Amino acid sequence: MTAEPPESPVTEAVRSLEVRWIFPGQLQAGVAGWFGRFPARTESREDTYLLDPPLPGLSVKIRRGRALEVKAYLGSPGILQVAGRARGLMEGWQKWSFPLGLPGQGSGDQAGWRKVRKRRRVILFPLAWGPAAARAPGPGQQPQCEVELTEVRTCGQDWWTLGFEATGPADLLRSEIEATATLVFAQALPGRAEPGLDECQSYARSLGQR
Repeated sequence: MTAEPPESPVTEAVRSLEVRWIFPGQLQAGVAGWFGRFPARTESREDTYLLDPPLPGLSVKIRRGRALEVKAYLGSPGILQVAGRARGLMEGWQKWSFPLGLPGQGSGDQAGWRKVRKRRRVILFPLAWGPAAARAPGPGQQPQCEVELTEVRTCGQDWWTLGFEATGPADLLRSEIEATATLVFAQALPGRAEPGLDECQSYARSLGQR
C-alpha cells in the first residue's frame, strides 16, 4: 500500500452523527422489500479494516483499495428512539480520507487487517424530509442523512446492517437523523423485534468482537 505524493489533496474532514445496527445471518427478502419503499443506489465493494493493534476511539479502513479512511470518535449525544420501532446509540465521528496509489500485492491480507465484502443499498434524504425527498445519492453539500442497508460477508460469515449517517452543520445533525429515522421506521421493520441497543455498534467494534 503506497500513499500518493504529498501534493495529492486530503479530503476535508467530515463530521457525522451515526447509528448502526448489525444482525447475524443473511438479509431476508422482506427486509429488502421494506427498504425498497424508497429509491436507492446499489453498489458492491470490498473494504479492509485495521483490527490489530486496537486503536481506541479510532476506526481505520482502506476503502475499495483506493483511499485510507480514518474516523475519530467524538462521543454520543444520547439515544435515538422511534417509539415501538427502533432504539440505538447515536455516535459522533470526524472522518478524513487520504487517497492511495496502487496497493502492494497482498497488502489487504496482512496480519491485523480484515477484508469485508459489502453489497450496499443506499438512500439519501436531504434536509427537506418527506416521501418525495428521498433520492439516490449524488453530489451536494446540503445537510443530509444517508441510510444504508448492507449485506456483509467476512471470514465465511454472513451478516447485515442497517445504518443512518447524518452530515452537515453540527447543530442540525441530531434533528436530521431523528427526522429521517421517524420517516424510515414509519413502517416497522418486518420479521423481527424492535432494533435495540444490543445490536447497535460500529463496523470496527463488531469486527473486533468477531
